[in-house]
Amino acid sequence: MTHELLTIGRISVDIYPNDTGVGLEDVNSFGKYLGGSPANVAVAAARHGRHAGVITRTGKDPFGVFLRRELEKFGVDGSFVAPVAGLQTAVTFCAIKPATDEFPLYFYGRFPTAPDLQIKAEDLDLDAIREAGIFWSTVTGLCQEPSRSAHIAAHEARPRTGLAEGQFTILDLDYRPMFWASEEEARAEVAKILPHVTVAIGNDKECAVAVGEGTPDEQADRLLDAGVEIAVVKLGPEGVMAKTRTERVVSAPVPVDTLNGLGAGDSFGGAFCHGLLSGWPLAQVLDYANAAGAIVASRLSCADAMPTPDEVTSLLAERGRPIPGAAPGTAEFATEGAAL
Repeated sequence: MTHELLTIGRISVDIYPNDTGVGLEDVNSFGKYLGGSPANVAVAAARHGRHAGVITRTGKDPFGVFLRRELEKFGVDGSFVAPVAGLQTAVTFCAIKPATDEFPLYFYGRFPTAPDLQIKAEDLDLDAIREAGIFWSTVTGLCQEPSRSAHIAAHEARPRTGLAEGQFTILDLDYRPMFWASEEEARAEVAKILPHVTVAIGNDKECAVAVGEGTPDEQADRLLDAGVEIAVVKLGPEGVMAKTRTERVVSAPVPVDTLNGLGAGDSFGGAFCHGLLSGWPLAQVLDYANAAGAIVASRLSCADAMPTPDEVTSLLAERGRPIPGAAPGTAEFATEGAAL
């Protein structure tokens, strides 16, 4: 069965404190969850009913068994997940301080390398990658060999199709400085991938690493000039902008009480993929993805917190936003006039 979404890259066990609002040094108990952006995006898309899979590697240890079980629980195809002998599954500790809007991450088992950075080009199922409706990768996967060469091989295998064909290759500009020697090194590697990408998604800093400093519009235009067909620039408290060569749309933020902001981007990504696959107008895709991200920001965990379509459309209706797929004039279609 062809995947509607196939992601590649980082997976980990996320360790979240049960005691929020304090530093990790003061936490007494924790819970463990599936983590890693590409894995979370696949989970998020599966929650929207999409056939999603992930290409990644774990350690040959109990935490690796846990992650494969979690993928199965969430309905994500784990047939491209394999253990790497001699390496331990990566673990990420997260401190949650919503009152200060701080959610620092502490990575363990990723230095000098991690299992998911040991994905090799010769082990890829290029037919599955070529045929997937959406192929999703991240900049983090380019930070080290052999993962870097595997990502390049995967992108080279993808057909270069226009937006009308309904097949998309997405690069999450997910830049994490601790994995790179310099921003210049990251920019050079991103430049090799962008000609193969139809959609690029990132915040201001991530876009700056990819294509240089500038206004959101300037960064989006540079991404388009590099070959991307949809440039998505997250604007923080001002929402998110998406730009093509013929269209520019902005989705205002969906206000919620933030508990943990760490999974919002992955929820946004899975919902964005769902919207693209549904063929919705770009403005509706952004509104839907924005709402999905907001829901996860209001919850503790990431993968376990990914919303269902009913939860997303309910939040859109509460905030007076149009419901994607609903015809104007129906009960499911909300007007923009409501207070946000």
